[in-house]
Amino acid sequence: MSGLRQIEPPFVVPGPSGVAVRDRLKHLTAEDEAVLRLVGDHLGTLASRDLKERCAAGLEHDSEQWAERKRALTQVSSSRWAGSITKATHDQWALARRGQLAHIRSLEAGVRTIAHRLSLPVGEAGCKRAPGGYRGKREWFAKRRRLHVLTDRLQAARADWEAGVVHVVRGGKRLLNTRHHLESAQLNEARWRTRWRAGRRFLQADGESGKRFGNETIRVSPDGEDSIKLPAPLAHMANAPNGRYVLACRVAFAHRGEQWADRVRANRAVAYRIHEDTARGRWYLTASWTIPAVQSVPLSAARTGGLIGVDTNADHLAAWRLDTHGNPVGAPHRFDYDLSGTATHRDAQIRHALIRLLHWASRHHLAIAIESLDFTAETTREKHGRRKKFRKLIAGMPVARLRARLVSMAAELGITIVAVDPAYTSKWGAQHWHKALTGKNRKPTRHDAAAVAIGRRALGHPIRRRTTPPPAHRSDEQGHRTVQAGSGIPGREEPRPRVPGPRTRSVRAGREAKAGDQDTQHRSGRPAEHEPWQQGPPPLSL
Repeated sequence: MSGLRQIEPPFVVPGPSGVAVRDRLKHLTAEDEAVLRLVGDHLGTLASRDLKERCAAGLEHDSEQWAERKRALTQVSSSRWAGSITKATHDQWALARRGQLAHIRSLEAGVRTIAHRLSLPVGEAGCKRAPGGYRGKREWFAKRRRLHVLTDRLQAARADWEAGVVHVVRGGKRLLNTRHHLESAQLNEARWRTRWRAGRRFLQADGESGKRFGNETIRVSPDGEDSIKLPAPLAHMANAPNGRYVLACRVAFAHRGEQWADRVRANRAVAYRIHEDTARGRWYLTASWTIPAVQSVPLSAARTGGLIGVDTNADHLAAWRLDTHGNPVGAPHRFDYDLSGTATHRDAQIRHALIRLLHWASRHHLAIAIESLDFTAETTREKHGRRKKFRKLIAGMPVARLRARLVSMAAELGITIVAVDPAYTSKWGAQHWHKALTGKNRKPTRHDAAAVAIGRRALGHPIRRRTTPPPAHRSDEQGHRTVQAGSGIPGREEPRPRVPGPRTRSVRAGREAKAGDQDTQHRSGRPAEHEPWQQGPPPLSL
């Protein structure tokens, strides 16, 4: 079919490469909280200075400058604290560069879209592939001004990218801007200042294999004792030998606790991070470590016995089980979730929906096929114009978070995830499967039909259904027409040509465009040698 983009083949999604667990630091004393705040503020100041030096170096930064920064930080903290700070600074600068490149691409897409729509006449309708012109002259002039604004922003962003200049705010740009809108954020200056200081603290340390309990800076023993190596200026506050401060609380990870304990007893590397939740007045400890790459299952093995096709939507997951031949089995399943409310509530809703889906797949020992969605180019205001509701719908779909959680949770249950190209799955699923699956007692939705299309694509089958071969003594003598045949091969699974005449009953006799020309009706296919014969009117009497 001409005009369709190339569809990428399905692939098995690799498993997660790391693990992170969190526990609350309960029963901290006032002295413990004071020490944590002092250490975090001191190291946060050092991290801010180091980030400033790294941003000033830009693209000219090299390993010698990195070593010099680390030596300067070691004098006012320790060698391990300095290593953690410099590594975090480098990662933050690299993340800012990736975000800067994504911003440039977004601006380029906006400029192209506006320039295209401005070149069209006002009021010209668009199509599915490209938007049309603007509705009125007022909108046309407003978009022309916006084109100049985006062009200026694009030039400035490109200049920063070429010069290696990044703009980073430790603590978060959103929280920084909240300082100017305290009333709308329902905060006062004191509460905002508390949250700002907590966001700029630095209390994280990288693990080291072979060291005691996997970390010399923030050490947690198998029985839950948590101690911190104090920086040099705060060494006088230590309550344990070797300049360490032992917290009064005990750590016990409820999730993956056995895995964490095994790593700690074997002195394998574990990274820790301590942060304060100022809204709840709580302290948390996050432990993370890398895991070996999970041996991915071959795609042919994942297809054995069929799989489950899943269509991702704004408020639910539509799933349908398919056998190895791509035929739907049983009834469709729907896993709802509500994405309104706080971020914690939305995250919990996603986890609950995925748990139900994974348990269903685990009972039948099947893989799961999902779409490899990416809506970064679809949420721009320039592409969809006034369709704010549609933009909000796309932007609200938790594509990245849902995919990451599904992969990590499926790896624990040993379930394989197959990603497919999302092109035309909803359209072709509704076209070929929605009506075919609808019956008297079953009313599937278009999303259920899309799930069938996703599953068939993951199994390597075409989305279009296979039709029954014609009976004997028809046009092709029970020739098995297959969709795999080429377009030029006779008997391919396509609509057969409509032969005029009463034999196929496609067009009634005498109703063709050239019905008056008897030469075209000659059964031999050759024109008659004599003059065209026209039948006269019947006699009046017999």
